[in-house]
Amino acid sequence: MIERRMLLAAAAALAAPRLARAQAWPTRPLRLIVAYPPGGAVDLAGRLIADTLGARLGQSVVVENRTGGGGTIGTAAVAHAAPDGYTLGASAVNSLSINQYLYRDLPYAPEKDLIPVSLAWEAPLVVVVPTDHVPATTLAEFVAWAKQRPSGIAFGSSGIGTTVHLSGEMLCRRTGIQGLHVPFRGGSDALTSMLRGDTQLTVDNLPTALSNLRGGKLRALAVTSAERSPDLPDVPTMAEAGVPDFLVTSWGAITVPAGTPEAVVDRLSEAMREVAADPAVQQRFRPTGNKPLGTTPQEAAARAARERPMWEQLVRASGATLD
Repeated sequence: MIERRMLLAAAAALAAPRLARAQAWPTRPLRLIVAYPPGGAVDLAGRLIADTLGARLGQSVVVENRTGGGGTIGTAAVAHAAPDGYTLGASAVNSLSINQYLYRDLPYAPEKDLIPVSLAWEAPLVVVVPTDHVPATTLAEFVAWAKQRPSGIAFGSSGIGTTVHLSGEMLCRRTGIQGLHVPFRGGSDALTSMLRGDTQLTVDNLPTALSNLRGGKLRALAVTSAERSPDLPDVPTMAEAGVPDFLVTSWGAITVPAGTPEAVVDRLSEAMREVAADPAVQQRFRPTGNKPLGTTPQEAAARAARERPMWEQLVRASGATLD
């Protein structure tokens, strides 16, 4: 009995410094690496989260944009950072569930090198057409109109292998439309092309499309979520528009490097749940088209794993590759 007590006391003494360090965290500002350019949907969500997360942790959270490679450069920077809780990532679904099927030599392994602390935001995608160049007002009308065109239609995206690209591929395959994919350097370039009439469709992230939808330059035909979006209450879901089992959302998570102390991961997850539940935060997110989320690390990891087979199948079917 005495030996057992001595062993327990020794173990507690060894654990005490680690526990004290975790309880003291954070003692200096954190950085949040956003792997996409300023002004985009991920950047907007990341900056809102940084502001509110920092207030709950008692330290500022500084956003750093590390762009390139479809999110791989910034995500790799998070994966290879010191696992001390001071480097976070605003990681989109591409970084966690898609890019491993696009890149032959991805510079990080999502399941091995990253810990998803919490789901952080989510928004539906929306099927949009240019008002001045496409006469269709419903998805069924668009499909019929597209099938009558000898050369089919061209659909734009923010880049090869993005959720926008793969969702456009899915729509064409499900409806029998002959669609040519035209990738651009970003969502704004894809929308500009459509407004010129060079492309006739995009299945875009709602936050990116909202301003043009509100201005009347684009027409929304359907949203890809299970329920209608509060931002577009008159726009049907894909199921309501006649394309069942088409559930796709653009989402992201806060991530940290593998090896980050469990106590730090748990505190970050707790803070993210507090952020998502705050009515003021929800109000700030509302104009962006995104909804704030807060989950456990286990729930975030399960979401990423659950979607990987769907994205892998779409990547394979589209033939998309990036090196």
